[in-house]
Amino acid sequence: MFGLAYLRDAWRSSAVAPARAASVEAPQPESLAHRLLPFHPVSGLPTRETLLAHIAADRAGMLGAIAFADFERLTAFDPALGERVFATAIERLRRMLPPDRVVAQVDRGQVCLWFTNRTSDEVRAELDAISYALSDAIEDGETRVVPEIKLRVGRYDAADGMVPTAFLARTLASFALPEGVSATPSRQSDYAELARERYAMEQDLRQAIDRRELRLEYQPLVDAGLGCVGGAEALMRWTHPERGPVPPSRFIPIVESMGLANEIGLWALNAALREARCWQIGGLGKLRVAVNVSGLQLERDDLPVLVQRTLQRHELPASALEIELTESVATSDAEHCRRIFQELRAMGVKLAVDDFGTGYSGFSTLRTLAFDKIKIDREFVTDVDTRRDSQAICQSIIALGRGLGIRVLAEGVERQGEYQWLRRHGCQHFQGYYFAPPLSPDAFTAYVRDTAAFKAQLKVDVGPDQISERLRA
Repeated sequence: MFGLAYLRDAWRSSAVAPARAASVEAPQPESLAHRLLPFHPVSGLPTRETLLAHIAADRAGMLGAIAFADFERLTAFDPALGERVFATAIERLRRMLPPDRVVAQVDRGQVCLWFTNRTSDEVRAELDAISYALSDAIEDGETRVVPEIKLRVGRYDAADGMVPTAFLARTLASFALPEGVSATPSRQSDYAELARERYAMEQDLRQAIDRRELRLEYQPLVDAGLGCVGGAEALMRWTHPERGPVPPSRFIPIVESMGLANEIGLWALNAALREARCWQIGGLGKLRVAVNVSGLQLERDDLPVLVQRTLQRHELPASALEIELTESVATSDAEHCRRIFQELRAMGVKLAVDDFGTGYSGFSTLRTLAFDKIKIDREFVTDVDTRRDSQAICQSIIALGRGLGIRVLAEGVERQGEYQWLRRHGCQHFQGYYFAPPLSPDAFTAYVRDTAAFKAQLKVDVGPDQISERLRA
């Protein structure tokens, strides 16, 4: 069995060389020889016809599909670099595989492996090891590329009545499904249903804005030190006329993969600032609205200009807006982000990094990107009053924020015990169901005005020395 250790060691013990016009040899039945097409000119692997011939001959087995997810983006601006990176990655793959493994290039940036007489666990172990090795950075001159690898697995049995071409097409179509969808459904027909569902949802999303199906809800951002609501995070919601409420975890990845993040993101920014203007007119004080920005939006060089124009349109100062980014998005291109962040902060817009602690950003990156707030991920907040590991992590993040002069907010606070422990250990800013769930605009306004109920939520025995924050101007 060629498991994780074997494949990883096989890759690391061999040097990376440019791909040659060769392939992993596999036994070729003489009856199929006339159907085989030439090798692919870039990868040197057999084309899909070879693969289909083996599937048809074996009649049963498992297919492992590997997609280099960023191949198309790379070749869009540098086709030669894209082909060289892909060829080098294929050479890595060839060096890891046993000599009898059937492998073929089936599309641009997509490769498939065919397995017979192997269990699902064995196939998954081999593919995971391959993914691990292929994800290593590739050096091309002065360029360093880290491939993004995606995997899918499908089981084929000719007795089910499906022809190999349809089986292959449905397996490859599953790459269009949102992240988190199982790659190994019990029956191949599940892929078709998932792909059909995905397509229908894409069509509905394109019309959701015009149909006014999207809306924002507002979850209070609590400043326990000052004893007030400092603002709210705007959270997108979608209620479909037939599907009903669609969870953000389901439709947001589709929005981004469809390239609608800029359009819908601009709509969300407008809607949130329009509501913030209503807070101001309604006498709720200087509340700040936090709006999430996706990686696609951050790639735009004109993002600061769009933000400034939107603030002016709603007659709001820049201090009324806080932009939130996840840790992985904020650190994906540090130099580009630094320039965008500098322009936004120069305007007076606040910046927050969400889900802190779940990514891989270093302390130097956190400092140089100049965030105003870091949000402790709810994974570490949940049961923090009873879990020593979470306590150590939260205390470290609170101390880090204090040392860097950055506000620290604990998100996902759902119980009084969690709130009180964090408050006693120096956390001042909170968000979560303990205070309030995401609220409609009217309900949020009512929550801010009900000061007596809010003050009751804040009660905890905390000394002044435990809650101080040293914040940069």
